[in-house]
Amino acid sequence: MSHTEPSDLAERGRRVLALEADAIRRVAERLGAPFVSAVQLLAAAKGRVIVSGVGKSGLIARKIAATFTSTGTPASFLHPVDSLHGDLGIVGRDDVAILLSKSGTSDDLFGLVNQLKRLGVPIIAMTGDPDSLLARQAEVVLDAGVTEEACPETLAPTASTTVALALGDALAVTLLEKKQFRREDFAAFHPGGTLGRNLLLRVADVMLTKDVPTLLPDRPMRECVVLLAEKRGTVAVVDRQGSLQGVVTAGDLTRLMEKTDHFLDIPVTEVMTRMPKTTTPTEIAGAAVRVMEQHGIMALPVLDGGRKLVGMVHLHDLMKAGAA
Repeated sequence: MSHTEPSDLAERGRRVLALEADAIRRVAERLGAPFVSAVQLLAAAKGRVIVSGVGKSGLIARKIAATFTSTGTPASFLHPVDSLHGDLGIVGRDDVAILLSKSGTSDDLFGLVNQLKRLGVPIIAMTGDPDSLLARQAEVVLDAGVTEEACPETLAPTASTTVALALGDALAVTLLEKKQFRREDFAAFHPGGTLGRNLLLRVADVMLTKDVPTLLPDRPMRECVVLLAEKRGTVAVVDRQGSLQGVVTAGDLTRLMEKTDHFLDIPVTEVMTRMPKTTTPTEIAGAAVRVMEQHGIMALPVLDGGRKLVGMVHLHDLMKAGAA
């Protein structure tokens, strides 16, 4: 093994990254009508996306299929050899296929190509050779060609697989935007993940609905002081119909005490914040956290569709529930 300086190793790593980044940039520059056609074909499909490839292309194909599935487009990886030994049963006539091959001439792929043609399944070819045999069998050809692999002597596909992976991401993300796939939809597909939990958690799941501290506007601050001390520092001021008129916080009390020693008989209506920040039961819990952090407040009144108070949500409870 030859002796190599650590600085040389880092430089070689930078060369690989630069070369692969340049390969992606070149593909981006020539992206055009075929890409548009591919997205439109995928968007119009009534079935699922079948993604396939051999060897390293097969590994990239698996990841692309997973990305489609997690972003709202049902997709399956199908090994081209296994497809000829029973697995072709997952393919339906309403499906679309994405086939990956650097050369576009892999013998193992063409048994599957023939079956897809027989079923009338349109093919999107992702290949380094737009004039290859695979490309000639496809309805849409995405040029994934690279001028140079990062691996010396081209012993292993590197830049080419990176480009294929990036193209797959470009298809999936463009498709999800075309379908108007939302963060909430993503959460529904990822209920076990942190992001999924955060997006599925609503204010209604965390808010207090019983024993919420409230006062009528004409009540004296004497009563409010007791509630502030006992009920976590925020009191909602409501009218007799339960509609929110304002809030009084521990901070409001502190500022009032700095102004006058005779504050206990002052009506809460003269102290309260009249247009407080509020939320609704259906709001994403993380959004409520952002409001509190941006405005430096510890609790939000929860209102129904109008101004009626239905609960109170506290920052501590939201953070404990994993919303932040």
